[in-house]
Amino acid sequence: MGDLGHYLGFGLGLLTLVALTIGSARWAGVGLGLFPLWALARAVVQLSVVALLLRGILAVPWTVALFLVLMLTTASWTAVRRLDALWNGRRAAVLGVLAGSALTLTLVFALRLVDLEVRYLVAVAGIVIGNAMSAATLAGRNFLRGATARRDEIEAWLSLGASPARAHEEIGRESVRESLLPTLDQTKSTGLVTLPGAFVGALFGGAGPAGAAEFQLVVLAGIALAMTLTSIVVTRIAGRSPYLVAVRS
Repeated sequence: MGDLGHYLGFGLGLLTLVALTIGSARWAGVGLGLFPLWALARAVVQLSVVALLLRGILAVPWTVALFLVLMLTTASWTAVRRLDALWNGRRAAVLGVLAGSALTLTLVFALRLVDLEVRYLVAVAGIVIGNAMSAATLAGRNFLRGATARRDEIEAWLSLGASPARAHEEIGRESVRESLLPTLDQTKSTGLVTLPGAFVGALFGGAGPAGAAEFQLVVLAGIALAMTLTSIVVTRIAGRSPYLVAVRS
């Protein structure tokens, strides 16, 4: 009965927060509808499944490879759906997420910044892949918005004989920069304004403050690298578009 009461109270607390989110958005005319509730419901189901899977994965280390493939596939698919209107957006999303995540994770463990243990691999991979997915979406959508707004500029470059990559170069740079600024601002204010999840989670997991800080710094550096690489790949692929406006690939 104690566990049941705990879960009921926990569930009601979450529903209260979501209800306030929906109510605030509706009051402000944002137009989210019930999307926050749907998003949380999916998160509840997915985290429950992941919690069960992780028990098996942590007990049988070789299954971590399958779990990493699942995370990469899900992240790529999510980014693909967001960039479907971008020229070659599907290819850009998949390659961006894979390149940013794979290179970052390889370097983190090759440089021995984190011990190569299953629990650390799963934790760092989840954070890095998730942020690579966000970077692909942000960079791609920023690029699409910029290419549409600066159509005349692109047309002028092309009329002068410039390649599509050159015509879209500055738009790609701005898209990458705008995608990274929120994350870099948060990194800059870490410890003064925010206490990130990795730091708090490490503390709750029994690590000392110094160890938790080291883990968080690795995560922050890894996120920055993954997001940078992913954004560059996405915008470079999108920048090869021979069209004046982005079209469905």
